Amino acid sequence: MSIAVVFPGQGSQAPGAGRAWLDHPAWAVIEEAEAATGLALAPLVLDASAEDLRPTRAAQLSVLLASLLVWRALEPTLDRTELAAVAGHSLGQITALIAARALTLGDGIRLAVARADATAAAQRAQPGAMAALLGATEDQAVAACAAAPGRAWVANLNGAGQVVVGGHRDTLDLVTGSALAVGVRRAKRLAVDGAFHTPLMQPAADALAPHLRRLAFAEPTVPIVTNDGDAVAEAAGWPDRLTAHLVRPVRWADVVTRLTAMGVTTVIEAGPGTTLTGLARRIAPDVTARSVASPDELLQGVDR
Repeated sequence: MSIAVVFPGQGSQAPGAGRAWLDHPAWAVIEEAEAATGLALAPLVLDASAEDLRPTRAAQLSVLLASLLVWRALEPTLDRTELAAVAGHSLGQITALIAARALTLGDGIRLAVARADATAAAQRAQPGAMAALLGATEDQAVAACAAAPGRAWVANLNGAGQVVVGGHRDTLDLVTGSALAVGVRRAKRLAVDGAFHTPLMQPAADALAPHLRRLAFAEPTVPIVTNDGDAVAEAAGWPDRLTAHLVRPVRWADVVTRLTAMGVTTVIEAGPGTTLTGLARRIAPDVTARSVASPDELLQGVDR
């Protein structure tokens, strides 16, 4: 068997995602993260409400922390000879870098804080909006964005007919209307205040670049499949990849396709939610996909 572990991004946050881990040895990762940042992070996975977790900074950090809790507990149960790759959706790429030891826990958490602050500042400076197009192809999404040239873009190509577009707030109704006109089955506005993975995030990329250049990246212990669908096994190039990643689409369908091309037969989603599990099942039906978010799910083991 060949396993890939994938980590979710913003949108998967859930109140109390860390409560089940409070008495588990994996909880130490939260204490280590707080020590590395000087921030009180535990409330984000214990007491924060859904409304508390809606802002970009809180959402991103809560997903990262919840995913790291799962990874801290999951990693010792895996046969390293079977672990073929890790990957993360958007923010989840930082979790993947930590999991593959390309970044230390401290550097990874501090990078996540800097990224969350930079993206939150960018969305405050230029509020945007996003919409999911369901039953859409990439060509249809591009055609829909053409209704607002230079003001709307494809942001996520999640596969299985799900494409997310983003842009200036005043253009999204026009874009979604255009999408329905070209045959997209349904368009749904997302509850976010920014247009992530579009050119509106360029200020965030500019702000994050100096921080990334100061980091020491190591060769990953296992290949990391990036949001462009590339399998990376070297330390070089991550500052450029992570900067460009903020303004380029997440090509998650390409990620899953790359994993299967690498021989992966089992995909484990480590962290809150089951979004990536569902996408993996639809994109690659022959792959076994499961999610782990709690100690009980961890105890179910990996089907071999």
